[in-house]
Amino acid sequence: MGMATWSIEDIPWDRFDPTKVDPEVLKLVKAASVVEHNGRDYARYLGEVFHDDPEFQAVARQWAEEEVQHGKVLARWAKLADPDFDFDRAFATFTRNVRLPTEIGGSVRGSRVGELIARCMVEVGTSSYYSALMAGTREPALKEICRRIAADEFRHYKMFYDNMKRYQARDGIGFWRRFRIAIARVTETGDDELAFAYFAANHPDDPRYDRARYRAAYMLRAYPLYRPGDLQLGFSMILKTVGVRVSGWVLARAARMIHVLLRVRARQLARIAA
Repeated sequence: MGMATWSIEDIPWDRFDPTKVDPEVLKLVKAASVVEHNGRDYARYLGEVFHDDPEFQAVARQWAEEEVQHGKVLARWAKLADPDFDFDRAFATFTRNVRLPTEIGGSVRGSRVGELIARCMVEVGTSSYYSALMAGTREPALKEICRRIAADEFRHYKMFYDNMKRYQARDGIGFWRRFRIAIARVTETGDDELAFAYFAANHPDDPRYDRARYRAAYMLRAYPLYRPGDLQLGFSMILKTVGVRVSGWVLARAARMIHVLLRVRARQLARIAA
């Protein structure tokens, strides 16, 4: 995958403009900083799944360090925007409560191909998300941060995709199984990660984690950021992963429909999060 292409000092911190900070976007950035900073745990998990593949383990460790850097740079920006933000406290709360499986001897997705498909789906989501966040903020430093992170996430997708193809050629699984794994990861409802990160980063004094409330609070702020183009690119990457080709006009039409549905869903979520 290569070494990291940028560092935290490459961000134009001197261009930070507090008058252009959107408080709702700030909440999303705080949550993202916590999730991204947890990359090393994922590398340890992947190291167990691919215990006899030192080549992949090496790129997974590099990937994890880049994810940790994302967390650090997002946390630094959030601290500029809100000096009271206590990242260490939020991260400690998150890691006490959201744990990855360890010592399992295999992938929770049932195969190494399945694991890599699931990782591709995560990178599809993050690359689309940071692209949308970049377009959705007016704050110059955050815009540059999101541009760089989105580029990293596209590169990470390619790394996982290339390794998925390598394993598919060796121990391939059928199309429908690949498709089911991809869709399950995209639509996974049992994943508390983002909801709990939102809670830990934005409501540290709330003694009770209400999953439905904080999941809704996160999504109602995130969904309106997406543009049809972000969704179309995401769809094309998902379909590429499972080996499906669809014409551009079909993707564009589907993206416009989902864009409308996300905005409707955001309005519905506002009532849950209240």
